[in-house]
Amino acid sequence: MQERKGVRNVAEEIAMKVIARIHTDFPEKFGIPRQSGLIEELKSTIVFEPEFRDANALRGLEEYSHLWLIWEFSEAVRDTWSPMVRPPRLGGNKRVGVFATRSPFRPNPIGLSSVKLEYVEQHPSLGPVLHLTGADLMDGTPILDIKPYLPHVDSHVEALGSFTEKTKEYFIPVEIPDELLEKVPADHRAALKKVLEQDPRPSYQNSEERVYGLSFAGMEIKFQVKDEVLHVVGVEM
Repeated sequence: MQERKGVRNVAEEIAMKVIARIHTDFPEKFGIPRQSGLIEELKSTIVFEPEFRDANALRGLEEYSHLWLIWEFSEAVRDTWSPMVRPPRLGGNKRVGVFATRSPFRPNPIGLSSVKLEYVEQHPSLGPVLHLTGADLMDGTPILDIKPYLPHVDSHVEALGSFTEKTKEYFIPVEIPDELLEKVPADHRAALKKVLEQDPRPSYQNSEERVYGLSFAGMEIKFQVKDEVLHVVGVEM
């Protein structure tokens, strides 16, 4: 198939603008859900950049229940890219094409997430603020665009999910001693447990002696995995 001559290269002519940033309980990449919508208990907010704090731009948005977020993998920007990647859920050894995955290591570091819109707040100094649940982004991630989710065209119940079909129901049992659970704010307990049930460890790490640290909502959660059960061994504020 021949390339069309004379067509403008829009990607080279238009500089992408960061319109907002999302604020979540994840200051680091480790522990972030591998997909959006997996953990509905996770709360987040989107604060627009000063240039885009115009309530008119969001007029009618509250009539939608879910949104698409288009964002930048700001912690994975590279000058080079690879046509093959190793998805963690395949054990970190099997290679597949980058365009057959949602890997952050892409020619253009752009991510796509579906989130639930809880409500729009009109903040006195920050302008319109979006309150969301189910996001899979690190705190401070740049948002490039926001679009409404349209259930009659965006949802395909017959769609195939390739290798993700084998792992979509995956979870690991979690045990948190009562004395440690009491250190976690009540409104973050359910979300933390769901995050840990997803098993944040890289698939190729299975040492039962290793203690992992997860930064979440201002806490450092220490855990080990033994006999296929995740044990929380420390909660540090």
